[in-house]
Amino acid sequence: MPELPEVETVKNTLLKEVKNKKIMSASIYWDNIIACPSIKEFQKQIKDQNINDITRRGKWLIFELDDYYLLSHLRMEGKYIIRNAKDPIEKHQHVIFHLSDGTDLRYNDTRKFGKMYLQKKQTAFDEKPLKDLGLEPWDKKLTPEYLKNKFHKKPIKTELLDQNIIVGIGNIYADEILFLSKINPKTLATNLNIKDYQNIIKYTKLVLEKAIEYGGTTVKSYESSEGVHGRFQTHLLVHTKTECPICHSQVTKITVGGRGTYYCENCQKEM
Repeated sequence: MPELPEVETVKNTLLKEVKNKKIMSASIYWDNIIACPSIKEFQKQIKDQNINDITRRGKWLIFELDDYYLLSHLRMEGKYIIRNAKDPIEKHQHVIFHLSDGTDLRYNDTRKFGKMYLQKKQTAFDEKPLKDLGLEPWDKKLTPEYLKNKFHKKPIKTELLDQNIIVGIGNIYADEILFLSKINPKTLATNLNIKDYQNIIKYTKLVLEKAIEYGGTTVKSYESSEGVHGRFQTHLLVHTKTECPICHSQVTKITVGGRGTYYCENCQKEM
């Protein structure tokens, strides 16, 4: 699943391709991808809108149009590709934006889990899905006190994946953050101390910044964009590994909150 670093990579890639182009019309071939508004209204409202910028909020891509924000969540395997408008439409190209220069911006999604919202600029950040999101990893409000107040009596691994607390952390990155912080993923978040919270903030920034630098993590069939492969998987310390890079003990794999979790029992002792 694309997480913050992968979405950031998609954003940067797409900006070079579609910024300042106009959406002449949109073709929808899988209705469920459009969460809001209705298909008819979506096609009507997006017509003749310019793509002025692309930003990101958590794992959401935000296309800044003239009057609207187009919010796009890639979910499991969604990606955007550029095609000539005359090119045949392929099986998994479910939403196609026909652009003013004769090209298409095509949303490809094998699993069909992706979602799009078209919302007015004035209200988009006050409505779902954006209004309930937690802090960005680099927000100055992300402090130990904030985490102490937000964390529940749940395993810290589960809490790091909660997008209402900190946005953008996915399964792979949570394992890496906890390994560097020397925190056992099963430890209850409410049992951690201020130093632990400081380490979580520190290494969240470090891990995600490094992942962005390397274009995200390419796993299984996921690419952030057509032909764009992340390289951060070659820098993973614990996730999917068999041996701890610090103490050389065997890495343990368990399930926490339904997610496959890798950690070192020696370096990340249970509290």
